[in-house]
Amino acid sequence: MKCLYNGKIIISGKLYHKKAILFDEKIRNIINEEEINNIDGIEKIDVKGKYISPGFIDMHIHGFDGFDTMDATEEAMQAISKGIARNGVTSFLPTTMSMPIENINRALDNIRKIKEKGVQGAEILGVHVEGPFINKKFKGAQKKEYIIPFDYDIINDHKDIISLITIAPELEGALDFIKKVKNETNIVLSIGHSDATFEETLEGITCGISHITHLFNAMTGLHHRNPGVVGAAFTSNVSCELIADEIHVHPGLFSMLLKVKGLDGIVLVTDCMSAGGKEDGEYELGGQKVFVKNKRAKLEDNTLAGSVLNLNNAVYNVYKHTDYSIPQLIQLVTLNPAKVLGLDSIKGSLDIGKDADITVFDEEINIAMTIGKGKILYEI
Repeated sequence: MKCLYNGKIIISGKLYHKKAILFDEKIRNIINEEEINNIDGIEKIDVKGKYISPGFIDMHIHGFDGFDTMDATEEAMQAISKGIARNGVTSFLPTTMSMPIENINRALDNIRKIKEKGVQGAEILGVHVEGPFINKKFKGAQKKEYIIPFDYDIINDHKDIISLITIAPELEGALDFIKKVKNETNIVLSIGHSDATFEETLEGITCGISHITHLFNAMTGLHHRNPGVVGAAFTSNVSCELIADEIHVHPGLFSMLLKVKGLDGIVLVTDCMSAGGKEDGEYELGGQKVFVKNKRAKLEDNTLAGSVLNLNNAVYNVYKHTDYSIPQLIQLVTLNPAKVLGLDSIKGSLDIGKDADITVFDEEINIAMTIGKGKILYEI
């Protein structure tokens, strides 16, 4: 049994002082600090006044530390898992791209194998399949030749490992695909890389879509006569991803977005590619050259190619540009993604009995310690 004390514990958006959190692989209790001296056989960890938060969850990340999900190797998945633990991430969805089907299958098979075996860092929860069922008009950094029509058989063999699929609901066959996925799997469906109208978006939501991939980016924007995907996201109950790197979305919109969707409606993600955690230079994403300079990742034609954002920095960026407190914003990387994925009974908060996924950080969200299921994954 371990014990974290002398910190500020974040529970339901509020801070609790002079409390200690007891855990092994699960959260076992939260007690008054003076009580820990009466308990034998516990490892006491003084966090020296820092925040004690639920572990961060990144449900949209392609790579880190020079490796990519599509590498389809154990080395890649272990490196990503260990690397993002430095950023306070305790669990994640490795994210695929539109590439040849055999490449996607290889990546999915690899993730299934590594998930069963176990990783040395952040836990793999499942896979986010971003494409290949998207609109070529809003392909972003995905290659046009690998975008294909809807085919349920492609995901059927991997429905046990797939947690989330990003699709364009306006395309032919989309609505039937949505209904089949909802009827036969537990996979969450998300709108992204889409040219859908306001009405087409709402129809997709009615059929079973419940999430929006990187809101504002690679989709029809908000216009007063054509509200598009963004307008439909604002007027429905779908959860929405936000890449808060101050590049993909102007930080002036952070506050407005939180007011429109509420703190419960936004999930911060990184959409990070292999250059995350590395120096500026030339990298690869989905078989394409990516050039990283001054925290911007771009293709040769200047299209944004994911990000090099760390999830802890995403939280801090939103904190800097809004009036919300750190305890309030933490749910955007903890409870909210857990709810989207249907995992809030075991993750997303420090409730007794949940997995002991814990992140310790300072006032600027610099990570001091990351704990996954009671195991210290990272500490400074």
